[in-house]
Amino acid sequence: MKSSDEKLLVCSCQRSMDVDAKRLGDMLGQGALPLHHELCRSEISAFKAACRGEGAVRVACTQEAPLFREVANELGVDEDRLRFTNIRERAGWCENKSATLPKMAALLAEARVDVKPAGVRSLTSQGVCLVYGSGQETLDAAEALSSRLDVTVLLIDAEGAIPPATASVPVHKGRIKRASGRLGAFEVEVDGYAAPLPSSRGQFEFTMARDGAKSNCDLILDMSGAPRLFSASQRRDGYVAVDPAHPAAVNRALFEIADLVGEFEKPIYVQFTEGICAHSRNRKTGCHRCLDVCPTGAITPNGDHVSIDPFICGGCGNCGAVCPTGAASYDYPSSDDVARRAQTLLQTYFACGGARPVLLLHDERHGAPLISAMARAGRGLPANVLPLSLHSVHQVGHDLLAELLAAGSEHVVILASPEQPAEVEALAAEIGLMSSILAAIGFDESRLHLLTGRDPDDVEGALYGLPAIKAIGGRGGAARRGHADKRSVARSAFAAIHAVAPAPEKRIALPAGAPYGRVVLDTSACTVCLACVGACPTEALRDSGERPELLFVEASCVQCGICQATCPEKAIRLEPSYDFTAAAETLVSLKREEPFECVRCGKPFGSRSSVERIVDKLKGKHAMFKNEAQVRLIQMCDDCRVISLSEAGGDPYAYGERPRVRTTDDYLAAAKSTGSGKRES
Repeated sequence: MKSSDEKLLVCSCQRSMDVDAKRLGDMLGQGALPLHHELCRSEISAFKAACRGEGAVRVACTQEAPLFREVANELGVDEDRLRFTNIRERAGWCENKSATLPKMAALLAEARVDVKPAGVRSLTSQGVCLVYGSGQETLDAAEALSSRLDVTVLLIDAEGAIPPATASVPVHKGRIKRASGRLGAFEVEVDGYAAPLPSSRGQFEFTMARDGAKSNCDLILDMSGAPRLFSASQRRDGYVAVDPAHPAAVNRALFEIADLVGEFEKPIYVQFTEGICAHSRNRKTGCHRCLDVCPTGAITPNGDHVSIDPFICGGCGNCGAVCPTGAASYDYPSSDDVARRAQTLLQTYFACGGARPVLLLHDERHGAPLISAMARAGRGLPANVLPLSLHSVHQVGHDLLAELLAAGSEHVVILASPEQPAEVEALAAEIGLMSSILAAIGFDESRLHLLTGRDPDDVEGALYGLPAIKAIGGRGGAARRGHADKRSVARSAFAAIHAVAPAPEKRIALPAGAPYGRVVLDTSACTVCLACVGACPTEALRDSGERPELLFVEASCVQCGICQATCPEKAIRLEPSYDFTAAAETLVSLKREEPFECVRCGKPFGSRSSVERIVDKLKGKHAMFKNEAQVRLIQMCDDCRVISLSEAGGDPYAYGERPRVRTTDDYLAAAKSTGSGKRES
C-alpha cells in the first residue's frame, strides 16, 4: 500500500501540544488537515469515518493505539491498514512547543518510508523446561510452572529443600558444566548428576553421582544466582536467568518463560555473503573483527570465512558495524533503510524551515522510555533533536555515521544501554574511528556523542548542552546508490565531508586496526612470487598477467593482514591510513621485474629475482643441486625441465623393461631341469 494513499489524523491531545494542522498538511503535501483535540474520546467518529474509506489510516498517536485497533476491529477493518506515529513525546511535549512543527512533519514523513522486512526462521518449543537452582525457592518455582510446562529440576544444593509428598516434577542434583543451544534445542552437560532416593524424608538424599551426564530441553530457567550459563544471556532466546533473592523478578521470569511454548518466528538479523569475507585464506587468519565483538558466540570460524548461526544471533548488530567488506550486513533494518529514513527526516525538516538538526539514534527498549520520561517529567527533547528508532543502535558503524554527517546533521547522538558494556565498547570504537578521521582533516568540534546513562535528567542535560556548530553536509544529503557496497558508500560520504573540510589533507593516518590503509612493500626483499596475490581476499593485490608485476588498489584493502602473514620474504607491512584522492581507486604498481628466460628454450617464466634467489639458496648447498647440470634445471621452464630429465635418463614417465610372460613350456622346462617333473610309481 502506497504511503500517498494514507489518511493522516492529527490530534493536539487535549491541547497539550501546539499543532498548526493546516501548515503541517501543506508541509507533507496533503493540504490542510483538520485538527482534533480528543480523537480517542469525543472525536472517535472521525477515526471511524477514516476507517470506512479506502487506504491506510495513520494516527499521529501511539498511546491510544490499542483503543483505535479495538474500534477498527469492531468495524471489521483490517488491522494492516492502521499506522501509528508518536509526535507527542518525541516532539510536541517539549519546552519550546512553538518550534516543533518542522520536527513533527519530519517524523511523520520518516514514518512513511517503506523498509524491507527481514527474513525469519522458525523456532519450536515443546515446553520441556529445566529449572536450575538451589533450595526450596527452586522447587516452588518449578511447581508453579508444572501446570504449563514439562518441568525438571536440577538442584545445585538441596539444603532447605523439602521432599514433596507427591513428586509432581522430577528432581535431580548436579551442577551444569556446559550449556549450548537455543530456544527449542538446548543441551546441558552436568557433573555430580544424581537422582534422589525415594526414601528421602526430612531432606533430599541422593545416590550414585556421576559426571558428564547430558540432557536436552527447550527452555532453561536459571535461578542459580551464579554466573550466567551464556554470554550476553539476555539475548539468548529460551534462557531466562533471575536472582532468586528478588521475588518480584522471579514472578516476572515465571510469566515470561511460561509463554515460550509453540512455534516462534525469529528474525534473521544478519545477512552474510561468504564470498567477500576476509577471515582467512590458505590457513592464514586475517580479519576477525566480527568474532571479537559477537557477544553471543553466534559467529565461528568456518574455513576461509566465518559462519553465523541465525538461531543464536541476538541481533545486536556489532558484526555488521565492524565488518570491513560488508560480508556481514545488518538487516533489521538494513543500513540502506536507516540511511533513507535519516535522509527523509533531515530533508523534510530542512524543507519545513527547521535548523540545526541533531539526530538521536536510540532503541525502543532503553531509549524510548528515557525520551518518554523527559517529555513527561522534564523539558522534553529539544525542538531540533530528531529521534530515529532502531532495533539496536550497535548496528551503527563509521560508514553510517559519515553518511549522517554528510546529510547535514549538526550532531549525531547515540543513546545506548549500559547493560551491554562489550557491545558499547565496539560501538565506541566505531565512533572513535570516525572522530579520528574528522579531526585529521580539521574538524575540531565534537560531533559524535555516545550516551549510556539511565537517568533522563542526565540525557536531557547532555542534549540541551550540545553547542551550536556549523554542519558539515547539505540539506538531507544524496540518496544511496542502489546496491552500493559498504566501502563505496563510506568513500562517497568521506569525499563529501572532505570537500568542505577546514584542513583537507590528501592522506591521513588512522588508528591501528582501522579497515583502511595501504600495503608498504620492501622492494629489495620482494621477489614478486605473487603468493600475496593468491591469498588476498579482496583483490586489493593483483598481478598483471603479462609480466612479473605486483599491483595494488588501496580502496579495496581492508588491512586484514593475510598478505603479510603469507609473504615468504616478510616484505609486506600494513599501514592504516586513508587516501582521499582518486589514486586510492587506481591500480598502481608496487614492483615490476623482467621475467627470467629459460636457459634452454629462451621462454620467459617467473621473475628474475625469484629464480636467482632460489639458485643462490640451493646451488652447492643441497644434495640434489651439487653440479651445474642440476642447477640448470632450476633455470628451465616446466617443459624444458621435463625434457632435460628425460634425456639424462631420469624420465619420470619412463617405465622399466616389462617382464617376459611365463608360459607352460617355461614351467615344464623348469620342472625337467630340477627332476621334479617325474612321477614316482
